[in-house]
Order: sequence, then C-alpha cells, then structure tokens
Amino acid sequence: MAADSGARRQPTFTKVDQLRPGTHGHNLIVKVVDSKMVVQRGREGGPQGRQMRIAECLVGDETGIIVFTARNDQVDVMKPGTTVELRNAKIDMFKGSMRLAVDKWGIVKTAESPAEFTVKEDNNLSLIEFELVTVVE
Repeated sequence: MAADSGARRQPTFTKVDQLRPGTHGHNLIVKVVDSKMVVQRGREGGPQGRQMRIAECLVGDETGIIVFTARNDQVDVMKPGTTVELRNAKIDMFKGSMRLAVDKWGIVKTAESPAEFTVKEDNNLSLIEFELVTVVE
C-alpha cells in the first residue's frame, strides 16, 4: 500500500457538453444563468425545522447549458450571475431529458473567483430528448 502523503488529488473538471445520461462523479465550474423556485414546502421553525425547497437553475459554461436541480441549502448558492463549483454531480433523467444534480455526497459552493468564460446559451443539453432503448444481446 502506498503511503499517503496527505496531498489531496486535484479534481478534474468536466465541461457541460461532455455530460451524458446515467453518469455521475462530475466536477464542474459553471455560471448560473437563471434560477426559478419550483417547490417550497414547510416553514422555518416548524416541526424539526423541516423545509423543502427545490429550484430549477439554468447553469452553463463556454460549451453549453443544462438544468441543475438545486435542493434546500443549494438554492441559496444558485443566484443568477454567480460562478458555482459543483463537486460529485450526477445526471438525473427527467421526462427523457438530462438534469444535473448534486446529492448529499457532493458539494455546491460559490467558486473562489468568478469565471472568465461566456456561457454558450444556444446549446441546451436539457432540451435534447433521450429515449431509453433496450439492447438485446
């Protein structure tokens, strides 16, 4: 077994146009183009402070854009114009289209510095419809 030098491996970052259905473990740096609250339930100070918030956010980089489903505390980070770092993101399928999401094993945080790129808004990966095809061997 190799001795751990304590140095953490630098994450490799994926570009939006490289995302594919059913994949996970993506690290991305994206800009939030738009954010819209779709579910807001519960209230602060309610039983166990239970609150559920879901926002659909349009995020992207210089290769394209995709819908990111932000949940609860993630919603606060996803403000339009913000550059965000997504760690361990996965692709969920929703009605045949790709959605980017980060579950409890990932991180959604504001990037240390704003991105220099211009978001390519005419390549929306969430508008591509995928069909589940069963392959018979």
